[in-house]
Amino acid sequence: MASIAPTVHELGLNPHHVTYYGNDKAKVSLKALQDRPQQGKLILVSAITPTPAGEGKTTISIGLAQGLRKIGQSAALALRQPSMGPVFGRKGGATGGGKSTLQPSESINLHFTGDFHAITSAHNLLASVIDNALYFQSSHTDSTQVIWKRVMDMNDRSLRQIRIGRGRTAVERVTGFDITAASEIMAAFCLSESLADLRTRIDRMVVGFTAESEPVFAKELKVTGALMALLKDAIEPNLVQSVEGVPAFVHGGPFANIAHGCNSVLATRMALAHADYAVTEAGFAFDLGGEKFMHIKCRQSGLAPAAIVIVATIRALKMHGGVPLTELQNTDVPALERGLENLAAHLDSAALFERPIVVAINRFTNDHTDEIAAVKAFCAARGVACELADVFGQGGDGARDLADAVVKAAAKESPPLKPLYELSDSTEVKLHKIATLIYGADGVELAPEAEERLALFRKCGFGDLPLCMAKTQNSLSDDATKLGRPRSFTLKVRDFEIANGAGFIVALNGAIMRMPALPRVPAAERIDVDAEGNITGI
Repeated sequence: MASIAPTVHELGLNPHHVTYYGNDKAKVSLKALQDRPQQGKLILVSAITPTPAGEGKTTISIGLAQGLRKIGQSAALALRQPSMGPVFGRKGGATGGGKSTLQPSESINLHFTGDFHAITSAHNLLASVIDNALYFQSSHTDSTQVIWKRVMDMNDRSLRQIRIGRGRTAVERVTGFDITAASEIMAAFCLSESLADLRTRIDRMVVGFTAESEPVFAKELKVTGALMALLKDAIEPNLVQSVEGVPAFVHGGPFANIAHGCNSVLATRMALAHADYAVTEAGFAFDLGGEKFMHIKCRQSGLAPAAIVIVATIRALKMHGGVPLTELQNTDVPALERGLENLAAHLDSAALFERPIVVAINRFTNDHTDEIAAVKAFCAARGVACELADVFGQGGDGARDLADAVVKAAAKESPPLKPLYELSDSTEVKLHKIATLIYGADGVELAPEAEERLALFRKCGFGDLPLCMAKTQNSLSDDATKLGRPRSFTLKVRDFEIANGAGFIVALNGAIMRMPALPRVPAAERIDVDAEGNITGI
């Protein structure tokens, strides 16, 4: 496996700012950003609504960065770290594929440099301290209104709701687990600009409410320093490289269906400071990751993409057009044209942010030329650039045309990034704008529990926070079974959660859970280690 040292040298990093984790990965000190202008152009990669047929957003991101290098441009990646939940669950690994992968793939997909462990430990330390304070009656938190759950980096439906403290040794109460990717520590970690910023964010996290419905903040537990001790090394971005040697800052991993879906701001700034083009991605489709990238990450950080890439596959478009998974290998232009309605929805949403857009067709072996031509004709009719990319089979060489199109798009002047809603808008107005403009809903319906929780948040002064939508990734609607471009539906909000440290309110839509479940046949069944210690099946 190639050494990371040449990449460190190529980036011009001070050796004193780099800590090596073996030969092939490293952490970069935040000092590397001092006096380093961030002059690169940010390229945001998102996608159409995911299906079991696959879209390959991360593979395209890596391939695009390699393609930019092939045409003589300086490029770096800023990507999320995979969660072990999907690795052992339904999705498997998340480091690209074929000739567009990150290395060391197995390490990145599993424990990597320990960041997820540090975030999980910090989150659960705070949970433990909360229960300890309840036991010794040293906190005025109402035990029935503790909202800080525990987390783990694994899918486990049985932990969604549990009763803890049975017996006489603790305060008995109902709580549960979220997955680490949904932790507010993770969200704040990824949005922080420094250790001092992270400390401030942890202090203001709401862990529960008093009997008088007043918020209880984490700073009142007096353990922010201990949490910072667990996170001080984790906050430094990780540096690896693609199979073609493109630098990749892989850092942080919130999901886009239940969190804000973006890698850390610090990793993004590292990429922008060390390359002319920084390729990043927003998890799942544009309706989730892309919207949150604009309204949460960009709003808080001041970042703005120079161009947007929307990834689609012929297979997924046909599935959105009604073709079963088992028949996707058959050529079916009419079905594909029906499925193009899903791509149209995401193009419409992305266009609201007034950035140049490029559609990337992630090529699969069985794609027919007539199907590819239909997608290109559709994009041409809309005035949107569209390029075929064979990055799985050819690596950077398969993304030369895509890279040229992205460079051309990013060269266009764009107006200052304007969000679709103002922070001063009511939560109901924010919901309506996202639901109607991004999802295509007719309106929004709040359950009584959601209205009650929202009234509490307003009373506590949290009404001006942006929204982080927790919604199924499998549909533009809140119903995972509705593929294509659903119409004539009402978005149903069942509850809200507060993430004051991260800086947003979470709206729980439909049946979405912040602790995923394993499928009937989990990916864990195919993962193994051979006699030489090599991991297989990821």
